Amino acid sequence: MTDVTGAPADVLHTLFHSDQGGHEQVVLCQDRASGLKAVIAIHSTALGPALGGTRFYPYANEAEAVADALNLARGMSYKNAMAGLEHGGGKAVIIGDPEQIKTEELLLAYGRFVASLGGRYVTACDVGTYVADMDVVARECRWTTGRSPENGGAGDSSVLTAYGVYQGMRASAQHLWGDPTLRGRRIGIAGVGKVGHHLVDHLVAEGAEVFVTDVREDAVRRITERHRNVLAVRDTDELIRIDGLDVYAPCALGGALDDDSVPVLTAKVVCGAANNQLAHPGVEKDLADRGILYAPDYVVNAGGVIQVADELHGFDFERCKAKASKIYDTTLAIFARAKEDGIPPAAAADRIAEQRMADARARR
Repeated sequence: MTDVTGAPADVLHTLFHSDQGGHEQVVLCQDRASGLKAVIAIHSTALGPALGGTRFYPYANEAEAVADALNLARGMSYKNAMAGLEHGGGKAVIIGDPEQIKTEELLLAYGRFVASLGGRYVTACDVGTYVADMDVVARECRWTTGRSPENGGAGDSSVLTAYGVYQGMRASAQHLWGDPTLRGRRIGIAGVGKVGHHLVDHLVAEGAEVFVTDVREDAVRRITERHRNVLAVRDTDELIRIDGLDVYAPCALGGALDDDSVPVLTAKVVCGAANNQLAHPGVEKDLADRGILYAPDYVVNAGGVIQVADELHGFDFERCKAKASKIYDTTLAIFARAKEDGIPPAAAADRIAEQRMADARARR
């Protein structure tokens, strides 16, 4: 079923009527000459211009792409609020296989669409886009972050994303076991790409026992060649069933925690870099009912957005790292609020973020 606009009715219902909606603006972008088809979703500008990355992915259809943009943009509002940034939430998705259709012309066309929003949306890297891509986009759009140092940017934001997740793990360990150290803990990481491989470095340095898996054999091989004591397993299904696993870190795409994975998960803590880890509402309660501590993804993976936001004001790595270190304290505060209110940590984080956005709107 479609609306008179030709858009699937369920997408329009999500945008205007559901709890997952509430977005301020959604822009559909098309440039026939370059083959660009993109969606830019702005969820909120209550705290400031919307900030979020550009995902380049071969979606099955346009409706799936719109739905992903809406969900990701909403998540960025909460992430930016919890990170203490003066930014709202937005996200863009480019439809297609980046290995097949990504060209300079397409990225320049995309940059022109972002520029047309006049600063309401600031873009950066995400799955399928990289620093070099942002350098191209920035040629048409000054509201672009995640650029290379040679082009006035901060470079790879995955370094501080991994550092923030590491701080979230330390906070989880402190809350659950009374000690923030991860030495000797068994930690499974699903996805050792841009962020995951940096996370492995932190954990190995501290003396954790690390297990990894990734759909790409070369990514796993890069880890096991650098760290001979890291063990690779066949897939995520095997990873989450490892006996005595202390921490599970989803660091690939979203939806890792669902009705199939949660019942068999052996870990006592879930703390990873992937966005939108909860496959549907209610999963956070399923985790709590099993006694599994969940560190909200958008809280612990905020190191990258802290970095790209700082780039807009003249990037300083040590300043950013100091802000990312506070993810430890923020995560502990969420666990304390969850205990006080008798709710899962994900719900506690949402309440805090929503209050911050409401307070900002009230001050307007």
